[in-house]
Order: sequence, then C-alpha cells, then structure tokens
Amino acid sequence: MLRRRPLACPPARKRPAIGNIRADEGWVHSAMKKYLIRIPLLILGLLISLLLLATAAYRLTNHTNGTVVSSGEKRAYLLYVPDSYNPATPAPLVISIHGFAEWPAHQMQISRWNDLADQYGFIVVYPSGTRFPLRWRAYGAAGGEMDLMVDVTFISDLIDLLEIEYNIDPARSYANGLSNGGGMSFLLSCQLSERIAAIGAVSGAYLLPWVDCHPTRPVPAIIFHGTEDPIVPFQGGRSGPFDQPFPAILDWVDSLAQLNGCTGDPLDLPASGEVSGVQFTGCTSDAEVIFYTIAGGGHSWPGGDPMPERIVGYTSDDIDATQTMWDFFQRHSLEH
Repeated sequence: MLRRRPLACPPARKRPAIGNIRADEGWVHSAMKKYLIRIPLLILGLLISLLLLATAAYRLTNHTNGTVVSSGEKRAYLLYVPDSYNPATPAPLVISIHGFAEWPAHQMQISRWNDLADQYGFIVVYPSGTRFPLRWRAYGAAGGEMDLMVDVTFISDLIDLLEIEYNIDPARSYANGLSNGGGMSFLLSCQLSERIAAIGAVSGAYLLPWVDCHPTRPVPAIIFHGTEDPIVPFQGGRSGPFDQPFPAILDWVDSLAQLNGCTGDPLDLPASGEVSGVQFTGCTSDAEVIFYTIAGGGHSWPGGDPMPERIVGYTSDDIDATQTMWDFFQRHSLEH
C-alpha cells in the first residue's frame, strides 16, 4: 500500500465585506444553498436517534448513570460494571464514545461491549457529548467548535473519577467510538497519549486538517471503515451535516502509520467474506496500526446491532468489531 500524505484542506473562500454583499449575490446564493443542504442532514441525524431510541431500552439494565464536573460543566456518562469485576484485581477500562446525534445508551446497544465485559471482567464507560444534538469537539467535527480540549479534559477527569471509585489499571485504558466518536478517540490519542493505551474507531470522522497531532508516545490503533459509507465517504470529500472535508480513508490510515513510525512492509491479514485487513509493522514502541476494509459496508458497527440500512447503509457480520478491538487492546498497555 502506498503511503500518501492526507489530502490538503482546500483554501477557504474569501467572503465579501458586508457593505459589498449585494455585489456578490453568487456568494449569498452559495451560502444559502449550503445552509439548506445542512438542514435535512441534521434532521437525518435526529431521525437516526429517534429510530433507535425505542430499541435501546431493553439493554439499559444493570448500569449506572453518573455525572462529573469538568471545566465547570456537569458532564454525564453511562457506566457498566460487570458481576465478574473483582475489586481485588486491577481492571482494564474501556471508554466507548457515541457518534454525532447519538447518545451513550445507543453506543452501548450497538457495540455490545457489556457482553465482553461480563466475560473478561473489565469496566466500560460510555461518556456523553454535549449540546443538541449530542456531539464531540474533535478537530472541527460536528459544527467546527474550536475548544477541542474541553472534551479531552472531560475524558481525563472521568478516568480520574473511575480510578478513585474502582480498582482501574492505569496502564490499560482504551478508547473507541463510532463516527464523531471515532474522531474523538483519535483526538484522545493525540492529546491524552499518556493515559490511553490504544484506540479503536469505526467509520471514524477524521476531519481535515488533522495533522496537528503530537502525542507523547505513539498510540496503537485499530480502524474499521466501509467502502459504501454514506456519511463519512471512503474516498474522502465534503460530507456530513456541516459539510466538513474528510480525508480519503486510505490516505488517513497511511498517515497514521507514519505518525506511529511504522517502517515495515504492510502485511495482508486473512480475508473473511466482505472484510480485508492490513497490518502496519515495524512501528515505534510496537504501536501497530491495523485497518479493516468492509466491502459494501456502511456507516455502522460491524458485528453489532444493525442500524437502519436506508439511512446508514449495510452492517456486515463478517467481522465482530468489538471482539476484534478487545483482542487488539489486550496486546497493548502503557507498560509495554
């Protein structure tokens, strides 16, 4: 696989001064058109939430709703502590982050992390974004909010709280997410690399420019993306409710491998049905990067609860993203 630099963000179009706005009616029409395009896309995000709300309730058992004050704001989260958790043994912490216009209970439902927590004894937390619809500040994602560190600080404060309340292994905290949550997971690898041992992302929204990433250590990453994703295009380009520029996924993965210092030849992983994978090797501090392509896959969690296909596309069962992430996470800790 060729390693290419991520696509450059196109230069911003200069807007006319207010006094000259009549002289540039084309710009006005263009701006109005973009605004009108965003309205149905925002409604689409809300529709996804409403369609899934009714099916989420049956999974909301044996969990805890909590809050923590971070950056002067009360932030919410959903916590799952399995019966298999042993307070005498330090437990890994999995942080699973919802996408734009979604919420923690939905992320719990589609990812099925609780099932693995029951089996392996780790703790899972599903943090909540802010504003309406719920979202994360991740390199301009979901509306271009500028203060990226607010959400990073929230996750760090949440880890602090859980390490006080439970016997959390500080070397084994892992972040993962869907869409905007995948982009947030990547941001955590840049800004919180001293606390996050590895990350995973499904249909991640990695918005341009993303290259201002200076982790204190390279963070292992496992990535999943469908070739027919209608929301975060596999080939890149402008999309989403805020018409943001996305890099081509292959370019982005290659650049992530470069960031982790991977100099070995990429290895093809065994294919399974619609799924093919590649592993980047020879990485600094064994911070491997694995990328799975789901042929025909949409904006959904492979192996998880299907989302409305007419809206997000096809959900593949040829790979279980959650189990595969956990297998990957178990190979990495801050001690290695």
